[in-house]
Amino acid sequence: MMETREGRGPIRPQGESPLTLSTCFLFRSVLCNDPDMSDIPVNVPVDTIKLRIEKTAVRRIPTEAFYYLVELRYLWITYNSITSVDTGSFYNLKVLHELRLDGNMVSVFPWESLKEMPRLKTLDLHNNRLTTVPTEAIPYLLNITYLDLSSNKLATLPSDLMDIWPPFNGEPVSSNASQKVVLGLQDNPWFCDCKISKLIEISKMADTPVVLMDLFLTCAAPESLAGVLFQRAELDNCVKPSVMTSATKITSPLGSNVLFRCDATGSPTPTLHWIKSDGSAINNTVQESPGEGIRWSIMSLHGIENKEAGNYSCKAKNVAGTAEATISLSVAGTISTTIPPPKPGIASGLGTTVTPPTAVSSLALTTAFPRSSTALSGVQKSPRTTPSSGLRDSLKQTKTQQGGNGRKLAADEKSNKSDASQSFKDLEIVEETADSAVLLWTAGGVQGDAPLTVVYSPYGEDDSKRTVETKAGTGKLLLDGLSPGMRYSVCLVAKVNPAAKDPCIDFYTLDDADSEGQNQLFFIISGIACAVALPLIALLVYKILALYCKGGTTDLDAEELEKDSYVKFETISMKQRTLNSHPSELWARRPTNESERLLLCSRSSIDSQMTYDSSRSEYLC
Repeated sequence: MMETREGRGPIRPQGESPLTLSTCFLFRSVLCNDPDMSDIPVNVPVDTIKLRIEKTAVRRIPTEAFYYLVELRYLWITYNSITSVDTGSFYNLKVLHELRLDGNMVSVFPWESLKEMPRLKTLDLHNNRLTTVPTEAIPYLLNITYLDLSSNKLATLPSDLMDIWPPFNGEPVSSNASQKVVLGLQDNPWFCDCKISKLIEISKMADTPVVLMDLFLTCAAPESLAGVLFQRAELDNCVKPSVMTSATKITSPLGSNVLFRCDATGSPTPTLHWIKSDGSAINNTVQESPGEGIRWSIMSLHGIENKEAGNYSCKAKNVAGTAEATISLSVAGTISTTIPPPKPGIASGLGTTVTPPTAVSSLALTTAFPRSSTALSGVQKSPRTTPSSGLRDSLKQTKTQQGGNGRKLAADEKSNKSDASQSFKDLEIVEETADSAVLLWTAGGVQGDAPLTVVYSPYGEDDSKRTVETKAGTGKLLLDGLSPGMRYSVCLVAKVNPAAKDPCIDFYTLDDADSEGQNQLFFIISGIACAVALPLIALLVYKILALYCKGGTTDLDAEELEKDSYVKFETISMKQRTLNSHPSELWARRPTNESERLLLCSRSSIDSQMTYDSSRSEYLC
């Protein structure tokens, strides 16, 4: 059958001889429908806008099959025999708007090939053999507004697929028809569980931006929901996450450590992750699930800075949905610093002498960073000069006005110096060896977590110093790598108070000979201890074996006694019957001689049977 539309001539498909012509007629819209066509045509005009290949024997779309059709906007390859589509089949189709592959036998579609079609809006894959839509396909479907996956073999969809459309993507629901997304999902064997819970939820919504072609979607499995409509399906063990944080606002000093905690519940058990307000993920977290449906997470920040202030979100997610909670962090980046009064001779930039302040409280300044030096605004240090008599009088008058405040400030400064010198106490060296020593100290006026640097070197050799970083509260440090028989100096440098005098101590390492002597003495003592201990151990083992053997003999004697026992017994026999109808005794006793004594055992006594024959005697224990 040939259809002519102001054409230019027939097209020869790839692989056919020049004498065999197919019914492909050319103009800006090209239709190829020869049942004998087995390959994609290669001589389609480059200005083609719409290409239709229908009801042919084509089984495969090769790589770069349409790369030269740069103006192609509509590509319909429908109701053919296509089973294979290459990843690069749609290369260079930058302006393609519509791709239809319905009515074929495609079981695996190359979703990553959609990135070659950035303007694609319509994707029709219905009536194929697709069994799955992978999670990796989701980023390529963001711009699709018409997606038809009906009449395939899909049992489930990625739980994140519905998150790219409202209302699950967080964007407000719009009533604008141009912003709606059309989904064709009917005629698939859906397994109704939590993975498609969002799809089931959309089917129950009255007004949603996602429009289903067929609202009467049904479940094929599990057996309890087989044949049930999505609108009436109730899923078990499918609960959206809920999130709760330990606090909503936290204010912490500059340089401190901060811990954020987040707890979530849901079914299945949700996963948790932290993100900052700029969208960056935070990795220094710890998670644990103490039970089914429960999970908590702790995020830590160490030595916070001003730039780390902001909002931190804890997001919980499972296949049923997502939830999040936000914590706002504020950094208190200001500290108060007390500055001692300037000494006489401090002059301003104009050469005039600055009078020291009269109150200590007026010297408190605020800085943005800890341990940074502060200065009076507009005050500069000038070279020291001899003050005039007028200046002396002025300073004297000022000191008189200050009165006790000046003396108090001097006392405070002296007290600070004294406290700094007493930061570390009981500095000593113990356990010296030829190549190591142990340094002990006690932190007095320094916090236990304050950084501390231990500096040690051979005495008088400052160029070979070695440093070790530790905490002030540890109180103990091993100094290794030392040389034998040398004098060393070790000092503690506290970073929290660099103005204080560093405490130091000298010590000597042992000589190799002394170390060897100590080793020999140790071996001698060990030998003596072994010589004393071994006989005691042997004696103890002997006693234990003797007691064990004695216990075994006692058990054997008891067993023999149970087997054979001699007992005393009497012989009794029946009395002769008389005329008296009421005899008082029926048995007569007679003495037993030694010949009649028998060996009895418990078994024979129990199993013996009584007889009343007067000619025989019955022996009873």
